[in-house]
Amino acid sequence: MVTKQKILIVDDDNNIAELISLYLTKECFDTLIVNDGESALEALKTFQPNLILLDLMLPGIDGYEVCRSVRSGSNTPIIMLSAKGEIFDKVLGLELGADDYMEKPFDSKELVARVKAVLRRYKQAPASGEQADSTKKVEYKDLVINLTNYSVLHKGKVVEMPPKELELLYFLASSPNQVFTREQLLDQIWGYEYIGDTRTVDVHIKRLREKISDHEEWSLSTVWGIGYKFEVRSRG
Repeated sequence: MVTKQKILIVDDDNNIAELISLYLTKECFDTLIVNDGESALEALKTFQPNLILLDLMLPGIDGYEVCRSVRSGSNTPIIMLSAKGEIFDKVLGLELGADDYMEKPFDSKELVARVKAVLRRYKQAPASGEQADSTKKVEYKDLVINLTNYSVLHKGKVVEMPPKELELLYFLASSPNQVFTREQLLDQIWGYEYIGDTRTVDVHIKRLREKISDHEEWSLSTVWGIGYKFEVRSRG
């Protein structure tokens, strides 16, 4: 029997939450609805969702704080939902670790498509003893990025990061010294148009730089007016 993927819906408007649940149930997802931040954090432990749909405006603990709390101990994908469409709100949500951000009102088909897109890109590490036949991994001095088990080693230490950050780092590092525009990176990593919101890429690059400092042999470099590249310098 195929195990259904579980979606935690966090929204204080139960009518919207029930509608979202209906869309996702039709797509064979298992859903759970909670209406406040405290219940969301409890459900993270008991329900153990594969993805969280998180409204920002919640009673008590708001969506931003829930996201921060989730990210402190879990890489479970998060899609933020909000009536706030300002760039500041989107950037803040992404900086806190959200994988995507949707404005209300949204199209049901687009919501389902984004849920599926995020889940496709999120893969659990293989169980102990299992090994993929073809490991997707890039290695540099003091840096190992493994896309097969979604892990990053920096100077011998494991670096925790959400799927999108890891995928972006892996993509850039897989093509050293090649320059990519923000639009190209959006298309490659997110797989759909962000309606010109290229700040998404900037936010993720900023978070990567906070976790992985530049090395004498490599760095995440900005190419002004164009985009980014994983720059590899020749050794002496």
